[in-house]
Amino acid sequence: MFIQTETTPNPATLKFLPGESVLDKGTADFPAAETADKSPLARRIFAVGGVTGVFLGRDFVTVTKADDQPWDHLKPSILGAIMEHFQSGAPAVEGERDTTGHASHDGPDSDIVGQIKELLDTRVRPAVAQDGGDITFHGFDRGIVYLHMQGACAGCPSSTLTLKMGIENLLRHYIPEVVEVRPVA
Repeated sequence: MFIQTETTPNPATLKFLPGESVLDKGTADFPAAETADKSPLARRIFAVGGVTGVFLGRDFVTVTKADDQPWDHLKPSILGAIMEHFQSGAPAVEGERDTTGHASHDGPDSDIVGQIKELLDTRVRPAVAQDGGDITFHGFDRGIVYLHMQGACAGCPSSTLTLKMGIENLLRHYIPEVVEVRPVA
């Protein structure tokens, strides 16, 4: 098995491409070791000291490290953990999970929210996945769209610019009711 790695806009995060499917659909975010109980793959990666986050996509694994840990020391151990996982035959994530990632929204703005989710799914999420992350809808209130950034995008120095200049401008262009985009933790 040959696992490729790619840098991301976030210097604390690397994208690992195992050349095999990681998840059949959707994404899975594990921002801390305590959240990885349903993921044998994430648990293996967190067992490598210095890992602070694991994000799983369809064909990639994004790993975030602690600031004081050099990639030169972590990368071989992470590659080994990913390889061991795929050789084990265990699933990346056990049990059922929400694969859309988006929060539900009922009410008078449901048509607008549907348009927002459609634009996010067709135009934004594929681009963000290229950088090893994901972005999900969390709410819409009085013209403000609330989004959650995951994987390489969480804590990325350019995430504010991505939200404001990229996503906000896109949504405002297609949906006049949108006046601002804000991140949620």
